[in-house]
Amino acid sequence: MILPGATLGILGGGQLGQMFCLAARRMGYDVWVLDPDRDCPAAAVADRHICAAYEDEIALQALTDACAAVTTEFENVPLSAMERIAQKVPLRPGARAVAIAQDRAQEKAFFRDLGLAIAPFALLRSSADLAGAAATVVFPAILKTTRFGYDGKGQVELASPEDLPGAWAAMGGTDAVLEARVALAQEISVVLARAADGMMVFYPIAENVHHRGVLDLSSVPARTTEELQDLARRSAARIAEALDYVGVLAVEFFVDKAGQLLVNEMAPRPHNSGHFTMDACVHSQFDQQVRTLCALPLGNTRLISPVVMMNLLGDLWESGTPDWDALLRHPQLKLYLYGKKQARPRRKMGHVNALATDTGRAIAVLESLRCDWHWPR
Repeated sequence: MILPGATLGILGGGQLGQMFCLAARRMGYDVWVLDPDRDCPAAAVADRHICAAYEDEIALQALTDACAAVTTEFENVPLSAMERIAQKVPLRPGARAVAIAQDRAQEKAFFRDLGLAIAPFALLRSSADLAGAAATVVFPAILKTTRFGYDGKGQVELASPEDLPGAWAAMGGTDAVLEARVALAQEISVVLARAADGMMVFYPIAENVHHRGVLDLSSVPARTTEELQDLARRSAARIAEALDYVGVLAVEFFVDKAGQLLVNEMAPRPHNSGHFTMDACVHSQFDQQVRTLCALPLGNTRLISPVVMMNLLGDLWESGTPDWDALLRHPQLKLYLYGKKQARPRRKMGHVNALATDTGRAIAVLESLRCDWHWPR
């Protein structure tokens, strides 16, 4: 075990890094953050911010000299940096899980090889692949870059095969995945924590609603059958076990209109859809990130209250700083602002957790906020 008083490191200083820092410091640890952004959200709460490139050798040496263990807050950390760190101190999760999550093609092949159901897809690496992909995948479809795509970025919807060549060219002819568009009934996600000894705990499953490719609402408990929830947990566990994963892992699923569960993608870190755990569970997903990193016993994931998480995007700042009074008047709402200096459309600036006797009441309160704010949609 790595006990309080030790120093922990994290690669990435965004809002997830910020929340990890707060959880770790509350538990008595110091935290060093490596992030090239001088104004990253975690910089304000970390014990030390190393403002340098992730592959900077001097920065990596300083991090491993100071820290008893290191984790990550996002999956696009250079693998060379992770491998260097792993030679010196425990790195959780390991580079393999992050490498798979970095590449949609690898990720989909990994899920398929585990025997998990996924949406039909085809891989595009050159113009020679276009005709075969268009013939393989049923349209409408979605074209996604294999790397660096998130929150709706790096993807475009296609109505017919004739749209594919132009869309792929507009992406720069980069490696891409053409995926059949699922007739969605529901989207859900599983957040779990797995310890080095293989023990796992699961948070209650979240039901998610996206808007323009960005998560809008996560509701817990999810309105789905216990049978489907059990299948989602078992599928997520199979992924974690196959990776010998240590840390917090999120797995997103589609439920199609036939009731079939399809794995969409995984995140080797705490996840936006798990922010409800900060107020509605005994231990948050960030508590678990600290615990798995330090080889502490896993915390209790029991749901204390029904909850709905709503993202606050940069669009809300379109006419200036939002009037927080409308939110703060509601005693069951918990506000989290990330301290980002610049608001941009679709950029995650914060979130709010609404706790209520049921999710319907929580959603009603959040929808009333949208009206008060004249939320641009």
